[in-house]
Amino acid sequence: MDNRKAFSAVALAVAGALTTGAAGATDGYFSHGYGMKAKGRGGVSTAMTTDTFGGASNPATMVWVGDRVDVGVDLFRPDRKASRTGSPAGVNGAADGNDTTNFLIPEFGYNKLINPDLSLGVTVYGNGGMNTDYSGSAVANCGAVGGGAPANLLCGSGNLGVDLSQLIIAPTAAYKINPQHSIGVSPLIAYQRFKAYGLQPFGAISSDPANLTNKGYDSA
Repeated sequence: MDNRKAFSAVALAVAGALTTGAAGATDGYFSHGYGMKAKGRGGVSTAMTTDTFGGASNPATMVWVGDRVDVGVDLFRPDRKASRTGSPAGVNGAADGNDTTNFLIPEFGYNKLINPDLSLGVTVYGNGGMNTDYSGSAVANCGAVGGGAPANLLCGSGNLGVDLSQLIIAPTAAYKINPQHSIGVSPLIAYQRFKAYGLQPFGAISSDPANLTNKGYDSA
C-alpha cells in the first residue's frame, strides 16, 4: 500500500470514529431550560443575566437585567411508546403513540428596578407534557390476569396512563452588594396536578382500592 492509500485509510477510520448518529431525548417532565434564551443555549442560565427567568435558575441575576418583561411559549411534542415481550404469562403487547401529542407550555417573567441596587420581580413557568395515554387494547388476551379480554399493557381496563403538570410562581428579590456581586431569593409557590388510570389489577394489593385508579390529585 502506497502512502496515499495508507493516508486515505487512516483518514476514513478517524472520520468514522468521530461521526455520531442522530440523538433525541428529553428531560422528562422538566424543561432543559427556562426562558427562550436558556433553551437556545441548551439550558445554560445559572451564571448569565439575560432575561427575567432568574427565579427559575439563579434569583441573584435579576438585579442585573433592568426593567423588562419576557413572555414565551414552548411547543413540546414527545414521542412515546411502550411494549412488552417474553412475558411468562403470555401477556405481550405494544402501544404506540398517544391521543395527545402536542403540548404548549407558557412562561412569563417580570422585573422592576426599585433602585440601582435592588430589584423585585416574578418568574412563572411550568413543567409537564410527558403524560401517557396508551391504548386500552394493547394486549390481545390477558388470560387469567385480566379475565381473558383485551386490555392495556398492565392488564387493566381502558387506557393506561399518567398525567403530571406543574405551575410554579417564583416572586424574586435581588440585591447588588457591590459592582460585581449580588444576592437573591425566590420562594417557589407551586401548584401540581397528578392523575393515574388503567391500574385496576393493582387494586388487590392497595390499601384503598376505591381510590387507586382514574383519580386526579391537586397539591400546592
